[in-house]
Amino acid sequence: MDEVVVPAHKRRKRKGKLDEDLMDFDTKIIEHTLSEDALAEHFPQGYKRLPDEVYKNLERIPAVFEVHEHHIAVYKGKNGKIVKAEHPKEMLNGSIATPSIVSAVIHGKYTNAVPLYRQEQEFARNDVNISRQTMANWVITSAERYISLVYDRMKEELLKSPVIHADETPVMVTKDGREGMHKNYMWVYRSGSMCKTNQLVLYDYQKSRKADAPQEFLSDFDGKLVCDGYQVYHTLENREDTNFKVAGCWAHARRPFAQVYRSLGEEKAAGTVAAEAFVQIQNIYHTDNRLLKLPPSERKKRRKTLVKPLVDTFFEWCRNSIDRVPPSSETADGIKYCINQEKYLRVFLDDPQIPLDNNLAEQSIRPFCVGKKNWKLIDTVHGAKASAILYSIVETAKANDLNIYNYFKHLLTEIPKHMDDTDLNFLNSLLPWSKQLPAECRKKKKTKSK
Repeated sequence: MDEVVVPAHKRRKRKGKLDEDLMDFDTKIIEHTLSEDALAEHFPQGYKRLPDEVYKNLERIPAVFEVHEHHIAVYKGKNGKIVKAEHPKEMLNGSIATPSIVSAVIHGKYTNAVPLYRQEQEFARNDVNISRQTMANWVITSAERYISLVYDRMKEELLKSPVIHADETPVMVTKDGREGMHKNYMWVYRSGSMCKTNQLVLYDYQKSRKADAPQEFLSDFDGKLVCDGYQVYHTLENREDTNFKVAGCWAHARRPFAQVYRSLGEEKAAGTVAAEAFVQIQNIYHTDNRLLKLPPSERKKRRKTLVKPLVDTFFEWCRNSIDRVPPSSETADGIKYCINQEKYLRVFLDDPQIPLDNNLAEQSIRPFCVGKKNWKLIDTVHGAKASAILYSIVETAKANDLNIYNYFKHLLTEIPKHMDDTDLNFLNSLLPWSKQLPAECRKKKKTKSK
């Protein structure tokens, strides 16, 4: 039995979905042949070899740990001058940490929601003793010293976007400088999907949910902010020093009616006020979704002629229907919400770059909520700020189809080389959408099977 390793890039055949799924991996060809004696016994009158029967399977090679012991040559001249050979700068001085192992820890926690204590256990199973405290120090230091530079540059880019989505979620931080346990907040901001801008997701840790948090982050933003009906956003819009306008979320407007509709079931819900509202909003969505692929100017025109009449009818219906339901009912709450938010829910009609809802922000903050269920709380403010930075890189990498682990490894390899630079222009080549990123940082794009 012979084995031959074929580099992935040399294989060109694509046969079916299985071959397509496996095409980007290096392939070890294992030959199963008969000996000459066996062939002579089977075919005494001679034979010819037909095309091979081929099947494939996938093997997993466990993580391999390798110690790199660096020996730096030291030279001394007769005049006493001492010169050392050049060597790579350490990412963290005096530490065994490397870009590969720190990236693995970051990827485990912030992409796959694996808490550090479980990573500590997994390392131990491989006879590697790294405590969760050591990993936490690696992660926080790497985020603050290196990754924060990319975060800051990404924030500059995000604030140039004509549309930003915003949302927030609570998180417990044990040592936030206040006595006792208090809710802290992780805010998320994402560039609009309908804008011709780079796709960005930024998290921002704040101790509160008050207006000061988004005001500080969005101080240089002068576009449209898509958000839910949280009053803080509206308060900010009305301040003299605020330059952005708020656009409402139709998904939030639809939610109470959808809950009633689905809890009753289609048959029982038929004819109810909640069903009437739900069907009207669904019709608004259906009509607007048909316009998504149009050029912005054409989408704006069609929204005026096709969608605006539906919106006008809906709000007229809301004002006429509020007295048809019990004041304290979920349906009444939904109608009141729509009436109160009408100004903001209409904004999308005048700007073709604004989507109907804020689902993009909610989707972007969901990975943090999943992780929060596993690690429960954050110990320090430093840890919370580091988490905001690292989740930002993870979610932006996803939005730009990057291989997250390889991207972190690239950042932690390249940024330390430039810490003595007098400017930060080198960061441009490291941003998630940069065409200068190496191929291994990009996810392999597979074509759909026909």
